[in-house]
Amino acid sequence: MAIQADPVVDPERRERLLAIVDELGPAFRERAPRYDREASFPFENFADLYAAGFYGLCIPTRYGGLGASFNDYMQIGAAIGAYCPMTALTFNMHTQTVLWTGIAADDLDMSDAHRATHETTRAELYRRILEEGAMQSQPLSEGIAQGATRGFATTATRVEGGYLINGKKIFASLSGAATDYNITCVETSEDEILFLAVSADDPGVEIVGDWDPLGMRGTVSRTLMFKDAFAPDSAVLLPPGLYNQLAERWSYVYMTLTPAYMGLTKAVIDFVQEYLSSQAPPGITSRREVPQKQQGWAELQIMYERSRALFDRVCDEARVDPTPEMLRRALAASYTVMETAPEVASLAIRVCGGLSLLKDFRLEQYYRDARCGSTMLPWSAEVCLHRLGRHAIFPDDEQ
Repeated sequence: MAIQADPVVDPERRERLLAIVDELGPAFRERAPRYDREASFPFENFADLYAAGFYGLCIPTRYGGLGASFNDYMQIGAAIGAYCPMTALTFNMHTQTVLWTGIAADDLDMSDAHRATHETTRAELYRRILEEGAMQSQPLSEGIAQGATRGFATTATRVEGGYLINGKKIFASLSGAATDYNITCVETSEDEILFLAVSADDPGVEIVGDWDPLGMRGTVSRTLMFKDAFAPDSAVLLPPGLYNQLAERWSYVYMTLTPAYMGLTKAVIDFVQEYLSSQAPPGITSRREVPQKQQGWAELQIMYERSRALFDRVCDEARVDPTPEMLRRALAASYTVMETAPEVASLAIRVCGGLSLLKDFRLEQYYRDARCGSTMLPWSAEVCLHRLGRHAIFPDDEQ
């Protein structure tokens, strides 16, 4: 089946989309403290994104979407993150489903029958997203084991017309906001991983637990419990066996959390620049004249540029079937972005001084948000270090 794909590289498309982010962004930044204070979901920001067509950001144009490439998405996600990291992180959970079923799936091997079924399934998914504003959530974590293809205890039992889902997902962003929860689970009779959608309205879905975290509070990532929740055959978002192929061949999909933190790092840099540039009252030495602050500002710029350069390079080369060297670089980029964000935020607090500790000083929220990235699976800092520590010095099947 021939697939009419959108161009991977289209500078005008990207600039047009980034301009829309810059139009929406100031309102996102203004609302962010309230979402953080209330630990509430950024519904207004998502309404703005939907009105701008961004629910279909990575939906191919042949379905009515905006046709953004993977690299486009990574740069646009970072731009959103510079205004509101919580919105960027939750928008990623929505866009991931579109990327998996669209750009990535087009590069995977399928039988003609599976390709035809998948085409029907995603066409309906994209229609619901574009016409009905169906918000997608993609909770994968269960707190059992690290890695993209391990640690799934949630089960899918075959019944007439679909599957019964039992299990749980933790840190399920968009809980209570999403239309669908798109999850990984183990098909009990075949012992293979399925990726399928469960309607948020299904009576077998329950949201449990409180949500009062350190940072990224507006993601509202509570725990989902599934008890005989029903997913029809039409809700299987990738044909059987395709999830493992996705994990092995399109590994870049696991670094799509990084744009939120790349954008957050930029937000910190912008804040410090503005703070140090402000004029002091007459008779008082300007902050920018203090040598220690100049040195700190210099270090912040170097840290940001180092992280950004690696992020941009990896985004530029992202594709199906990366070489071992490309995969190594992707892991290094993910680790670098996630670890640089809190380092930059911490140094920024020192540079800006004691006022940074106050709740009405935006830097305090940035610091708390930045602390969260390195723990996020499947490519947490620990996972990246583990895999990089074995890269090229062990046989391929032991890395």
